[in-house]
Amino acid sequence: MHIALDFDASGHSIRACAPGQITVILPRGSREEGPEVMDAVGPDATRVRQEILRRSVVVTPGTLWRDWPPQRFEELLPEHLAALVALEPPPEVVLLGCGRRLRWPPPEVLAPLTEAGIGHEVMDTPAACRTYNILMADGRRVAAALLMVEED
Repeated sequence: MHIALDFDASGHSIRACAPGQITVILPRGSREEGPEVMDAVGPDATRVRQEILRRSVVVTPGTLWRDWPPQRFEELLPEHLAALVALEPPPEVVLLGCGRRLRWPPPEVLAPLTEAGIGHEVMDTPAACRTYNILMADGRRVAAALLMVEED
């Protein structure tokens, strides 16, 4: 699914979401290279760099963790979310995308966010991608922690 957004070239935005992958538009001026990084035309008809990501990822306006350790919902541990608390600047809200369907992690997995006073929403990964773009365009300190591995 292609995601329409109010385009903000100053941070990472999510361009598209498909089963097992997302496409992230890199911030303007990014010099990142890699096998899945390519030039493209952005939503505002200017040149952008974008990257296709096929593993679990954390996206914030200023940070892109390309290989977030949990690859499946069942692997999600409190320490994976505790790492988000240490982001600089810390997020106001964390969007946890749990794959193609909504699944709620146990309270102990979400505890690091709750204890740090960081808001969090659990949703399917496509909904987390759409919500991330809305909050990011609104200038919110948002982090999207997205599980990519699709299960049968």
